[in-house]
Amino acid sequence: MPNDAAIYRILDANANRAREALRVAEEAVRFVLERPDLAEALKRLRHDLRAALAQLDARRMLLARDAAGDIGTTISTESERRRTDAPDVARAAFKRLTEALRAIEEYGKTIDADMAAAVEKLRYRAYDLEKRFEEAARPATKLAAGGLCVLLTQSLCRRPWGDVLRAILAGGAAAVQVREKEMPAGALLARAREVARAAHDAGALMIVNDRPDIAVLAAADGVHVGQDDLAPHEARRLVGPDRIVGVSTHSLAQARAAAEAGADYIGCGPMFQSTTKPQAVVPGPALAVAVTREVGLPVMAIGGITAETAPDVLAAGARWLAVSSVVCAADDPKAQTRRLVELIEASGRGSPA
Repeated sequence: MPNDAAIYRILDANANRAREALRVAEEAVRFVLERPDLAEALKRLRHDLRAALAQLDARRMLLARDAAGDIGTTISTESERRRTDAPDVARAAFKRLTEALRAIEEYGKTIDADMAAAVEKLRYRAYDLEKRFEEAARPATKLAAGGLCVLLTQSLCRRPWGDVLRAILAGGAAAVQVREKEMPAGALLARAREVARAAHDAGALMIVNDRPDIAVLAAADGVHVGQDDLAPHEARRLVGPDRIVGVSTHSLAQARAAAEAGADYIGCGPMFQSTTKPQAVVPGPALAVAVTREVGLPVMAIGGITAETAPDVLAAGARWLAVSSVVCAADDPKAQTRRLVELIEASGRGSPA
């Protein structure tokens, strides 16, 4: 077989493998994770791959195809025949995708250098999408970095809540928690879905307060429960093993109990007296110090935190700051969010926006 025919055969096989892998991954993010942001990104990648491959002679690729004579079709391993669940199927597809793109890139250099360069860019996009998929499938992996979590409550917003949501995401919030205690379930679900879409488009986590059922239906990243809500292990039964379960605690004993019950992070507070939720007892940053020292989970500090008090809380070891009215009721929620995010980044936590 002439060398160029063999090259076209390789390109055809790997083009098919890449397209198939993209479709498999896309189905997982659409129907299992329900993540429109990832589905759209994978769809764009699939279309851009088709455009890159259009630079090749499609007829020569098709004529070079020899599925019956491909010795690789009879070679397989035990691991290739087994998948544990739908995310595992998608993970395998991402591996096939990047491998196929690399093969197209390298062998394509012998046919069309411009096409190969275009596919190289697609390969780097695929690496990024693989990481984003893993973060979506197991959002708790993002907790270690820390950041700012804004509790979004419509009644606290000085501006329309949708404007506030867009502002806090533009300001660099790493997580948004929907906290609407009195909202009917149907309206809450609609709100949670809208916030989830916006947060995920911005690369942020989205948590639902109190309601694990709403968290699942809205394709949120997790749920946050208080001491009077469902126990952490009961919330876990509803949201499953991969979504985040956060727990409010007001003492070291409660924090230990939350960790033992399977919490992914510890809500710790109040740090200071809060106008949103006044407390008779305010344990302060000393509680964050104790919980950080004795409980091996990320600490999300809450209660009366402002730009002035945030450095003391961060110095106490909290990886996350959770705020509400200081941002939601601000004249400029974006600027207020950005100010807090910069303080977190200056402490060595969080990720630069």
